[in-house]
Amino acid sequence: MPILFITLLIVFCCLTGIPALAAELPITKNAPISDFQNRTQDVVPYDFDAPPKGLFLAITTAEGFDEELGPQRTHEIVPVKPTDRFRPDTQAVFIVFHLHQHYQGFQVFGRCFPESVNGLDPTVVIGQDAMHIALEDDSGYLTLSPPQGAWKPGRYKVEIHVGEQVNEMSLMGTMRFTIAAAGT
Repeated sequence: MPILFITLLIVFCCLTGIPALAAELPITKNAPISDFQNRTQDVVPYDFDAPPKGLFLAITTAEGFDEELGPQRTHEIVPVKPTDRFRPDTQAVFIVFHLHQHYQGFQVFGRCFPESVNGLDPTVVIGQDAMHIALEDDSGYLTLSPPQGAWKPGRYKVEIHVGEQVNEMSLMGTMRFTIAAAGT
């Protein structure tokens, strides 16, 4: 019965001039590829020489850190006396960070260089630290101790890397801090 109905419908459409049930789609013009690509004026380049973004919700240098109970009953690391200027007798500079949600454990590395310090080569790493971030962690810290027991006055930079090891692809950004001259 259904075959007879379909056959009669096709014959009726053909004899009466009614267009077929499935008309052809209209032809569209060929669009240039540039219509589907990012426009160069809309692309903002990522600045690896600035504090890291993306994974990091917040990141700061501080004189210390404290551990508090977070809103979801997790341990949350918070900065104590956030600053980017430290005294030469500072025992450690802390980099405290808060992360966006992540779905895998990884490590955060900090590598400290003397960016503008008299008598120190700016290409030589003078300190480093790493912290393993577990799946349930949403904050953490890095500790940078003074080289040879004391900080020299000047400007320091800390490369922040994320992953399993430090390489050219793991760099996320750069933090900076200053050690003030004694008496200032």
